[in-house]
Amino acid sequence: MKYIIFLFFFLCFGLIAQGQVIVKETDGEQAFPLVSSNSKALISYDENDFEVVKETARLFAEDIRNVTGKRIALSDKQKAAAYMVIIGTIGQNRTIDRFVREGKLDVSPIRNGWEQYIIQTLDNPDKGIQKALVIAGCDRRGTAYGVLSLSEVMGVDPLYWWADVPVKQKNTLYVHTTRYISKAPSVKYRGIFINDEGWGIQPWATNTFDKEVGNMGPKTYAKVCELILRMKGNMMAPAMHPKTTAFNLVPGNREVADKYGIVVTSAHCEPLLYNNTTEWDNKINGEWNYLTNKEGILKVLDKRTFQTAPFENAYVIAMRGIHDAGLIGVPEDRKAEVTEEALQDQRNILSKHIGKPAEEIQQVFVPYKEVLDIYEKGMKLPDDVTIVWPDDNFGYIKKLSDVKEQKRSGASGVYYHISYLGEPHDYLWLNTTPPALIYEEMKKAYDTGANRYWLLNVGDIKPGELGIKFFLDLAWDIDLFNYDNAYQFDANYLSSIFGDKYKDDLQDIMSTYYQLGFQRKPEAMGWGVEWNSSDSRERIVNTDFSFINYNEAENRIAEYDRIANKSERILKELPDKYKAAFYELVFYPVKGATLMNKKMLTAQQNRWYALQGRASTELYASKVRSYHDSIGSYTAHYNQMLNGKWNHMMSLAPGWVATYQNMPPVNTTTISSGTNMQIFIPGKDTDYGVTSLNVLPCLNPYTKQKSFIELYNRGDKAFQWKASARQEWINLDKTSGEALLQDRIILSVDWTKVPHGTNITGEIVITSGQKTETVYLPIFNPVSPSVNELKGMYVEDNGCISINPGLYHRKLENKDITIHTIKGLGYENECVQLGEAVKPSQNIRKLAETPRAEYDFYTFSAGTVTVYTYALPLFPINTQRNTRYGVMIDDGIVHWVSTAAKEYSGQWKQNVVRNNAIGIVNLNIEKPGKHTLKLLCADPGMVIQKVIIDFGGMKRSYLGPQPTLVK
Repeated sequence: MKYIIFLFFFLCFGLIAQGQVIVKETDGEQAFPLVSSNSKALISYDENDFEVVKETARLFAEDIRNVTGKRIALSDKQKAAAYMVIIGTIGQNRTIDRFVREGKLDVSPIRNGWEQYIIQTLDNPDKGIQKALVIAGCDRRGTAYGVLSLSEVMGVDPLYWWADVPVKQKNTLYVHTTRYISKAPSVKYRGIFINDEGWGIQPWATNTFDKEVGNMGPKTYAKVCELILRMKGNMMAPAMHPKTTAFNLVPGNREVADKYGIVVTSAHCEPLLYNNTTEWDNKINGEWNYLTNKEGILKVLDKRTFQTAPFENAYVIAMRGIHDAGLIGVPEDRKAEVTEEALQDQRNILSKHIGKPAEEIQQVFVPYKEVLDIYEKGMKLPDDVTIVWPDDNFGYIKKLSDVKEQKRSGASGVYYHISYLGEPHDYLWLNTTPPALIYEEMKKAYDTGANRYWLLNVGDIKPGELGIKFFLDLAWDIDLFNYDNAYQFDANYLSSIFGDKYKDDLQDIMSTYYQLGFQRKPEAMGWGVEWNSSDSRERIVNTDFSFINYNEAENRIAEYDRIANKSERILKELPDKYKAAFYELVFYPVKGATLMNKKMLTAQQNRWYALQGRASTELYASKVRSYHDSIGSYTAHYNQMLNGKWNHMMSLAPGWVATYQNMPPVNTTTISSGTNMQIFIPGKDTDYGVTSLNVLPCLNPYTKQKSFIELYNRGDKAFQWKASARQEWINLDKTSGEALLQDRIILSVDWTKVPHGTNITGEIVITSGQKTETVYLPIFNPVSPSVNELKGMYVEDNGCISINPGLYHRKLENKDITIHTIKGLGYENECVQLGEAVKPSQNIRKLAETPRAEYDFYTFSAGTVTVYTYALPLFPINTQRNTRYGVMIDDGIVHWVSTAAKEYSGQWKQNVVRNNAIGIVNLNIEKPGKHTLKLLCADPGMVIQKVIIDFGGMKRSYLGPQPTLVK
């Protein structure tokens, strides 16, 4: 028996309300036969109802046809049938209103609500009606959500069109329910902003989908609005960049948004829905300068408000320069005054054309970039205006409402990014913002009262579909999510499409994809600086990922290869009808990120090999070309599949700023004739001026690491080689071979045979012709403590202790502060949050009572250590707070560290590109043995993702050593 239990969108929409709706393919005593073997229901709506109700009724009928293959009748007349689906808005549907008056339908729980609905079956409610399925909304979108929620449980995913998710086929449909009452959404206005669209959705619309208009027109926006509605969003900020004709200048665009019940808002720099980027003409209108051309500016704003007044809008009130520039020609000391004046003038225009007091019109003010400084210097904002706090464009919210601001009648909201064009580096290609980070930031915002307006900058929509769905689901019902399940969202959702048997694989793929992308976004793997050089183009340089230390770069490549191969296996296994959806949602982002990392890292390897004179230099250059070409090939396939449905949608833009989409520089080298064996060993940062001995990193029984020796050729002829260990406890995976380019010997140790001691050295002898090289392997194997004694603790390894803060040994909490592990976030895919950000700052004078996370570690050394704490680069939650957390060892001195860095400062630029604010403190360890590292809460909300205690052994790298936990 095939069925779906609809615990109203436990995974997809996160509703927790009265009752449940169940749809099966089998009949039951109370079941409503939507489509049965004997009959089909009639879908009825009132011709006087809202346009969005009529449109969703049409969509519902089409959804039923797509699921069952059967057409179902649709009527706007008040006629009866044995089985009827009655769709309508309270006060707009005569049949529903009559049922309410007659006591057959109780709508009191949702009356005067916001976007709520009731789904209820009624037996014999009227003459000629044997059974009715009533979907009643308290308002027009409430009705639409009720209808489309039933579509989803039938098998029509919200991404059925935008990500080509197949409709789940069924022969019959029976709705098993009596009464369901939805709750109000967590956030009142929830939507997306299409932005930086010139490399994706705009050329796609112009050349593929909306060719009649030759731009983003009603056909395109109809699909955008339908997507938003199906995802239970209600708001859209249209595309606004120079290549795109302004939304309000294209006939039919406004009508389409209204047809789908979508509230139109705008970017932070578009006052009263006026796009000065494309609509303002200096030759016609004069300069966009409020001091010198106020009349000209108010004239166009007045005209635009007259045009948009009949529709539902969330108006941005603002005064900045053209596009994303600051105020023009206004002295610093007058910026607050001029901004206040401009906002009041705009409020007067709104009242004039909408016919209501300004206090009753939804307005938002976004203190973006320099506007936040103006606001914080005392700019007065009307109490009813919603403050929409922006992030720093990289996912970290710059400020939230303090206690006083939380009392404002206009409340607050958030403008958030999963796509961005700007300094220090764009990320427009792939969505790598982890759901766990979105949850951490948006939950913090919601808890400070940001529940009025959430806008997500999504770039071209594709390939940000999963990010959009998570964001809008979170906005619909934030209570469904927590730190234990937010990171599982993608895998849960994807497995509901592609099959539960892939759930574990999908969790692995997506968690690893976000982890690697969080460490460094694929777009930023060129490592050069954008926006800050003479021609603003990126110069590709070597990354900080090391091929020498900790196997760091190679491990990164291996992890990407692992998840790319796993996703490719799933792609091949899936039925053909699921392949396009999987390609778009999973395979292309994973494979694309993999190839971009391999391209950049292999190019770095090539340049390093050229310096060493390796014979394999050219091979690695050819690999780089292959990876580069492969990205183009997979991107072309994306655009060409499904008969070119998405042609022009996917690109690696923008070429005029970043060069990551081009071939990175590769080098050549001159090799000698004959054979010339050379040795490389890990950990050797330099070949000159240090030592001529080949000494490997020390191995110990606590972490049980392996090591390797790499043999490479500087000649053009293959060399024969042999290797032997002088100690029986050294295992070599190979002892001879022939190498034209290079070969690698993997070393491991049989710890059951190693003698005890702290100064043991093994030797490996390698010969090739007349050449002999000796490699030394230091061993640290003390009698005490044993491995069992240190199990579960962090241990010193090669002069470092590396800690995963998500895996703490103890925590101290109080009535306000709880210590959370955040899964799916950070360099190690687990972080610790020292209290929730909305809780009060802690009294750091009472250290014994200060909440903390504690980590036990064992050291063989003593003295001064440098402690590196890798924290999320968070901003203070408001101007009364800081971003302090404490670091101490045992009961020693506490050092207080802050993550604060002013936006656009050099430190901030480093922090956001690496998603990390590194704190560096020096502490003292009196003697070897067991100790405890303590991370103390001062300003709640700080998130620590890695800690390294360095005794002087830390090597150059990006991530530092892997956690040295004894397992």
